[in-house]
Amino acid sequence: RDPAADRPPSARNPKPPLRRAPRSADPRSVMASAERRSDGEPRILVVEDNDALRRGIAISLGDRLGEVAEQSHGEAAVVHIADPKSPVYDVVLTDLRLPGADGLTVLRAALERDAGTRVVVMSAYASVETAVEAMRLGAFDVIQKPFDPGQLELRIARALESRPRTSVPAVGVADAAVVSADEMVLESKAMRDAVELAEQIATTRSTVLVTGETGTGKELIAGLIHGRSPRASRPFVKVNCAALPQTLLESELFGHERGAFTGADRLRVGRFEEASGGTLFLDEIGELSLATQAKLLRVLQDQEFYRLGGTQPLRTDARLVAATNRDLGAAIRSGGFREDLYYRLDVIGIHLSPLRERPDDLAALCERFVRRLSAEHGRPIDGLSEAAWERIRAHAWPGNVRELQNVLERAVLTCASRRLEAADLALGPVGDGAQAAAASLPFDPSRAAAAAGLDQAERALVLAALERAGWVQKDAAKQLQVSPRKLNYMIRKMGITHPSWRRNRGPEPVGSGRSED
Repeated sequence: RDPAADRPPSARNPKPPLRRAPRSADPRSVMASAERRSDGEPRILVVEDNDALRRGIAISLGDRLGEVAEQSHGEAAVVHIADPKSPVYDVVLTDLRLPGADGLTVLRAALERDAGTRVVVMSAYASVETAVEAMRLGAFDVIQKPFDPGQLELRIARALESRPRTSVPAVGVADAAVVSADEMVLESKAMRDAVELAEQIATTRSTVLVTGETGTGKELIAGLIHGRSPRASRPFVKVNCAALPQTLLESELFGHERGAFTGADRLRVGRFEEASGGTLFLDEIGELSLATQAKLLRVLQDQEFYRLGGTQPLRTDARLVAATNRDLGAAIRSGGFREDLYYRLDVIGIHLSPLRERPDDLAALCERFVRRLSAEHGRPIDGLSEAAWERIRAHAWPGNVRELQNVLERAVLTCASRRLEAADLALGPVGDGAQAAAASLPFDPSRAAAAAGLDQAERALVLAALERAGWVQKDAAKQLQVSPRKLNYMIRKMGITHPSWRRNRGPEPVGSGRSED
């Protein structure tokens, strides 16, 4: 009989063996980037009662990722984690069913010691209820046995990558994560109402759809929702759906298996997997293809998805916050957006008004930007002249807060005196009253169609967009949400001309090399 069997579990393995790993030989791999994420060696704790499996995992992870400790008993693991003399682990990998305390108890102990610890739960009996409960308690990931060693390594590497560089205290995590609220000006009632609603629904799990023109602060609202939520210590993953080709966007969102397509030489974890337990922000969601919309709908309905080339469904507990500057109602009517997906997204809707409708915010934003930009660039700017203020108030600000910040930064850098003048703003001449009023109004196709025939309404919209864009067709096409080629066709069909366009200046000299707009 082994005398150690009579000792309490916590005393059988008081100092878990450590396996120190060499640096990865492949600096391009995800594992290598995980190793470089901090000054010290990443620390991993493996809690598993199957000796052969535990030692195999420890050797595998130790060879690639860092310093690995082992525990075979749930109660001993809890005691070890809670011991102030024990190290704070970057990742705890624990089985769900253990002798003594179970894996969920180990999970709680790890997060109580350090809220930044990433906990990955293993289970041969994984179910929807188990995964949801583990994620609710703060698990970074849930993996079902049996699993591929390479898949486990990649998930642990992802957990290491998402780990904060400094320890996160268990108290006040949500407050520490709220940084976006400080960047928002809330002088206007419209913005105060939007932020109040965002903070009110932050503690729920409901999907949120944030709408508004480009540059109104939709990403800040998404960050505020995450920071005020119980998920604040978990990943906040952002994806711009318009920045990636549709052929790559599905791989970005859902991941892919090795060999799923040409060039897929290794498994890739998608954003839904990476954001599980946290918040996934999908910006410009109106740009999704119908095929991707169908897959997104499945995730929202069932909380499960398939990697590209995969055959096993994967679970996610990511909360979705989506944003768009498009009129999704019009997109639904034209067949470009799924109505069922829209209602899944718009459980809670938050609309951000354009800057031209928030004059109180305009003044406060100017003061804040000038003060901050002056300090950043070492320029002693005291403020704006009265003429500059009048020019700012007269401008329609189609680019909203982003445009205002860019204009003021350029003015601060080029200003020759201690006060910004109207000429420093480089906004161009103010148009006549009718043109400025038309440029400041949002497009309303239904109102235009009621005032004239459909053709005239379409022409009025194109003209208004061109005027707002300074007759630059590429910028007008963005406002109308059509391609430049489509807008060029509409302009020719409607017979619209402007002296600044090359084709309206008369014939060019032979050999000039110029082409029509």
